[in-house]
Amino acid sequence: MLGGVITRLLRSGEAMQLSLCLLRINVLGTNGMQATAYDINDSECFYESTGNTPVRIVSMDDMKFHRPVLVSEVIKHLNVNRTGVYADCTLGQGGHSLALLEASEPDGLVLGIDRDGSSVVEATSRLDVYSERFTGVQGNYKDLASIASQNAFSTFDGILLDLGFSSKQIDSYGYGLSFQRDEYLDMRFDRESDSMTASDIVNTFEETELADLIYLYGEERASRRIARAIVRNRPLHTTKELSEVIRRTVNSQSRIHPATRTFQALRIRVNDELQSLETGLANIISLLSCMGRLAVISYHSLEDRIVKSALFKESSDCICDPGLVECICEHIPQLRLINRRVIKPTSSEIASNPRSRSARLRIAEHI
Repeated sequence: MLGGVITRLLRSGEAMQLSLCLLRINVLGTNGMQATAYDINDSECFYESTGNTPVRIVSMDDMKFHRPVLVSEVIKHLNVNRTGVYADCTLGQGGHSLALLEASEPDGLVLGIDRDGSSVVEATSRLDVYSERFTGVQGNYKDLASIASQNAFSTFDGILLDLGFSSKQIDSYGYGLSFQRDEYLDMRFDRESDSMTASDIVNTFEETELADLIYLYGEERASRRIARAIVRNRPLHTTKELSEVIRRTVNSQSRIHPATRTFQALRIRVNDELQSLETGLANIISLLSCMGRLAVISYHSLEDRIVKSALFKESSDCICDPGLVECICEHIPQLRLINRRVIKPTSSEIASNPRSRSARLRIAEHI
């Protein structure tokens, strides 16, 4: 009956003339149902019906969610099943968690973690229809063991890390991650913390420290020129001020903005991303159940090298120095690599979501 209600709403134009491509219906009780319809722009409309009478129509057409990357590949390679327990360690706006919840119906559980408290609130609201199976927590995935314990989780049949930052964080005001608008140089994923901001780094680090940071985390060849220009033009407190200094310093003919690598370096340093990744991978593996799987999506070579190295090490029988004639490490592998080559987005996914083009997926299974 609810489907008929929605059909009538669509025909009358009361559903904002959305072109629906998917309909999910959830039974809320003996007399209640809820449906979620997705339009071609990936926005959502919610329809609720009690006693066959629609009581709420909320259009979310203006709220553009971050489009998750490699969703079908993640669901497939994590072997998601109807009774599994999963951790989405980089929750964002809940796109991957939504896919995990749908694929694990009716009894699968999902723990979602994100350093950005506003993302946790937004994702939890978005996934409200799954409130009995979804738990959203603000935190750092490197602390997954304690977060899981505090929320009545022990081991997981699948763990996902979608590294980097979400489109929301670069498109929304206040994060200071984008040089395409003028705002304070913050760059913290958790803006409520008292940790160092990008402005603090830019305005207090010595020139050599800045140069090393930009070279190490941004792989920027012009790091010394950029650092010298930053020091010469300090103080710099906004994204526009910094990007303009870099633009004037680096005469680049590349299609990539000359400030891209410096902004990446600052973001990585502010959020301690690479150290969190190394620590997180070491801790996460022990939380996988037998034959549980780990999926990691990385977006640049620094992340991918760490992921590749960690998975290779934990899937190897020997981790001795290659120069040794005989193995003395007695290392016991914990993982089995599922894909030797990285999984990349298809051309059609890149066409519909250009920000997915640099994504690289690696999968490993606990043994």
